[in-house]
Amino acid sequence: MEIIPAIDIKGGKCVRLTQGNFEKQNLYSDDPVKIAKRWKDEGATRLHIVDLDGARMGTPQNRDIVRDIIRRVGLPVQLGGGIRSGEFADRMLAIGVDRVIFGTAALADPLIGEVFARLGDRAILGLDAIGGMVAVQGWQQATQVPALQLALQMQEKGARRIIFTDISRDGMMEGPNVAATQALMRALNIPVIASGGVSKLEDLAALKDIAVEGVIVGKSLYENAIRLPDAIALAASK
Repeated sequence: MEIIPAIDIKGGKCVRLTQGNFEKQNLYSDDPVKIAKRWKDEGATRLHIVDLDGARMGTPQNRDIVRDIIRRVGLPVQLGGGIRSGEFADRMLAIGVDRVIFGTAALADPLIGEVFARLGDRAILGLDAIGGMVAVQGWQQATQVPALQLALQMQEKGARRIIFTDISRDGMMEGPNVAATQALMRALNIPVIASGGVSKLEDLAALKDIAVEGVIVGKSLYENAIRLPDAIALAASK
């Protein structure tokens, strides 16, 4: 199980939102590159970067910062936020991004299957849910589409990997939605990365027990509730 530290960028700064609410944010650093270097020094093997401005505007907005992180830190980066077409995915891959995350708004594109086929493992479906229903527009709008239904449809269209986020848990440090994550995994035959709500090592142990491929960890690292080296050690233990 891979532990993937999150770096959320808004206005060029490293922040964390609560339940995806842009009005409820904590500022952690004016220098996202410095934060990325910290996670590398503490043992991270990959970074999860979200361009929050991009998620809100519909196109990536913090390209230069992402490129600086890639060049100066040297870790593989998976990037989400505003990537809603193959064109923008290609632009981000061209600056060195390892994996691009297609948010749920992109999935209305009738050509998304072709994009998944062309990019293969370099494309990830970012599946965000509220109460089991898909959320779109940077988490700002819930739909009436069941998350599991969409996941199955996208797997059929060629998605190779899913990041599942229960928005109600994100930034709350109340524990991940293990049951919903496990239900999704049982229905699919592609890897799932869990995101949202991790607050202690026991949460990571519970996700490891259901064999998720990875866990994205954010606020608990920034609030020092979990030390990254401890999380990595737990993930690597037998």
